[in-house]
Amino acid sequence: MADEVAGVFARVRLLQTQQRLIAAIEQSAESVVITDTDGTIMYVNPAFEQITGFSQQEALGQNPRILKSGRQSDAFYADLWNTITAGRVWQGRIINKKKDGALFTEDATISPVRDHDGVIVNFVAVKRDISRELELEEQYYQAQKMEAIGRLTGGIAHDFNNLLTAINGFAELAQMQTPENDPRHALIGNVVRSGQRAANLVGQLMAFSRKQIIEPEKLDLNEVVTELDKMLRRIIGENIELATVLEPNLGIIKADRGQLGQVLVNLVVNARDAMPNGGKLTIETHNVELDNTALATHVAAQAGPYVLLTVTDTGTGMTGDVLQHIFEPFFTTKEMGQGTGLGLATVYGIIKQNQGNIRVYSEPGLGTTFRIYLPVVERAPSARRAEGAGGQIPVGSETILLVEDDPGVRGLAEAVLQQFGYHLLVADTGNQALQIAAEHQSDIHLLFTDVVMPGMNGKEVARQVVELHPETRVLFMSGYTDETISDYGILEAGTAFIQKPLSPAVLARKVRQILDK
Repeated sequence: MADEVAGVFARVRLLQTQQRLIAAIEQSAESVVITDTDGTIMYVNPAFEQITGFSQQEALGQNPRILKSGRQSDAFYADLWNTITAGRVWQGRIINKKKDGALFTEDATISPVRDHDGVIVNFVAVKRDISRELELEEQYYQAQKMEAIGRLTGGIAHDFNNLLTAINGFAELAQMQTPENDPRHALIGNVVRSGQRAANLVGQLMAFSRKQIIEPEKLDLNEVVTELDKMLRRIIGENIELATVLEPNLGIIKADRGQLGQVLVNLVVNARDAMPNGGKLTIETHNVELDNTALATHVAAQAGPYVLLTVTDTGTGMTGDVLQHIFEPFFTTKEMGQGTGLGLATVYGIIKQNQGNIRVYSEPGLGTTFRIYLPVVERAPSARRAEGAGGQIPVGSETILLVEDDPGVRGLAEAVLQQFGYHLLVADTGNQALQIAAEHQSDIHLLFTDVVMPGMNGKEVARQVVELHPETRVLFMSGYTDETISDYGILEAGTAFIQKPLSPAVLARKVRQILDK
């Protein structure tokens, strides 16, 4: 009797253990597949159904080949089969295909199951869908790569800015001092125009590397699109239809208006070139909300309201290999001489600098869609500020302390300011500037200093000069990014700043504007 009771309890415990195992497998987030020794499916858990799209009824009696994507070779499957039939565990990564044809990647462990005699009676596969993880990893590596390229590009652009400041500035000065009827005036004009084109190229490099000084303002993206509508239609030509679908009551974003215009122009030009035989280009704006689920496919984004700008064309589309490189500077699929390869690199840099995210979707023959997410700051009317740059170049006679470590930039600034009547005190280091300021008994009306210099930076120079001469006003200059300059603590409200490369006319107006405040 006691033996019978013990046997009943043992069977109950075994049944309970089996039920727990079944519940664990049924509720597992990982796909579980059990086959017989011929590979015929005998069991799949709910996770398998959810991941693959095949129901249990559709899978039972089938071979796992129903998931075959064609991405692995016959030798790959032969090695897998030989491993498990030899009684060993196989582990690896497989690209499989869902019922709807979509590809997904799984990390799989396939183990032989033996009976009491050690004979293999089944195979069990435990698989985890890692597609989303791989996508996020790819986004992360892409972001890291773009950041590294950006740092390199930005450093090169900064050095070129210093060179162009001297080249362009002295060329403009020479042209100003040469009569228009002098044949040399036109020759110098060619140098000036070439220098301006070089400066524009450097500007695009700096936009990619987020090294432009930006002036963010609260604005309605619909206004930006509407303002550019006529120009965009001229750009694409008559054989391409342009449609704009703008959602009303769009959220207010904070971004640089000019840079957003450049983004639109670059994307439209890219779309035009992808539709040589005509097509349709659609620009859309929408209010969207990125929740935690959506953020799973957006690296470095935060949950909250966004304005979505979508630019879609019906052009040639791009392959996966091209998509991996489209935001890299100087990458282009166009023939030699037909593009700089900076258009989309500039777009990428601008969007990142304005705290946004950009995604691109494309397939050969099916066109391309760019989706740009810009964070909403509030729902209020935007304020636009305009600043004139024309008119007569003003002159002056005040004393200016110039501090710049680069001899070319320093020489240009000195020549320009002297030409427009100013008295110059010149230093190539912060310490030299402080020595001059301490010894100078008269007023120093303006300190004009570079921000990033060896030794003492521009902010510290300004602080100490103003202690010696409280009436001195300050104008900073740099070829670095506003992000880098912010590390020096000078981009605060009311700070006067000018971006390299310096134009003589712009510099003269800026100096006069500050002195006249």
